[in-house]
Amino acid sequence: MAAVAADRDPPRVDFRVGGFELAGLRPVLVRAFNVLRQYDEESAAQAWQTMCAALGPGGLLVEGTCDEWGRRSAWVALDTDGPLTLTLSARVSDLDRPSDLAERLPKALIHHNVPGQPVHEFLRALDTAWAAAAGLSTFGPRQRWTAAVESLAGQGWPFVGSSRRWRHGEVTVRWSAVAPV
Repeated sequence: MAAVAADRDPPRVDFRVGGFELAGLRPVLVRAFNVLRQYDEESAAQAWQTMCAALGPGGLLVEGTCDEWGRRSAWVALDTDGPLTLTLSARVSDLDRPSDLAERLPKALIHHNVPGQPVHEFLRALDTAWAAAAGLSTFGPRQRWTAAVESLAGQGWPFVGSSRRWRHGEVTVRWSAVAPV
């Protein structure tokens, strides 16, 4: 706590030692990255429930994983009712194909990336669209990524947020489209 004392600006930011119960606080935003990777799926789901129950009104939990440099990541946004969206984000110039991001899926999805599961179908569709947009590679990987995501949007995948994020290598889809069955 002493190390961050100079950066505290209450009541906007407060640092406390605690666990998934969020140290008794009622935050409006919790970011938990690379925390639940080592947990089994049931324990990770319980951690989601515990953190979401502690959120303040209108609060969100953003839980996911990323590589060491933050160039490949995936996260789920949740509110007190549960998961809302899945976001994939990458430095697209480092991708061979979008499904390379599968290794960064949150615990709730990573073991469900198998044929017949919605998240697998989403990644497969994104790979197919990526391959179809290969001709745009001459203009750079961002244009190729954007075209791939536009193709999926045209197929009816329920994307959330602005398409401006696509050119930055990010796409957000409704949880209902990728949730395990």
